[in-house]
Amino acid sequence: MPTDVLVVNIAVLFAVLEADLGRRRVGTFRVLRPLLLAAAVIPLFITHPATGGNGEILELALAGLGALLGVAAGGLMRVSYDRSSQRTVSTAGAAYAALWIVVIGARLLFTYGANHWYSTQLGHWMASNGITADALTDALIFMAVAMAITRTLRLAVGRSQARRRSTHELAV
Repeated sequence: MPTDVLVVNIAVLFAVLEADLGRRRVGTFRVLRPLLLAAAVIPLFITHPATGGNGEILELALAGLGALLGVAAGGLMRVSYDRSSQRTVSTAGAAYAALWIVVIGARLLFTYGANHWYSTQLGHWMASNGITADALTDALIFMAVAMAITRTLRLAVGRSQARRRSTHELAV
């Protein structure tokens, strides 16, 4: 398994679960941390992104799938305003953790299988479709990062909405 795929996936899983499980304050750093992680990961691991053909389509498709999974993850997290502490908080439980673990586990299992179980078949498919190993690796990284960024955007929007609702309720 390429080390970069393993490192990125484990880093994303750890960062998201550590930040989100249970009842957590939604502060600026919590919103910015995944964005900073993505800003560090992309240039560090994506050295030759596909700029055309089926490699680029695969990268965009898996980034889109990651965004959809991020929306699903965001739907499993509740964001509200806690009047007693006067802070925005999120609550995420077992279903949220399970989604992240299953998605990242599936991505790692695919990568392991690509190297140990069906490398010949995958290599034939990639050659037939003009997809390089770099494009496939990059697509998996884009998927992980897009899922984390989309979840972060959901958190930021939820934070803003919870604050607005709280201000509106106090005014009424």
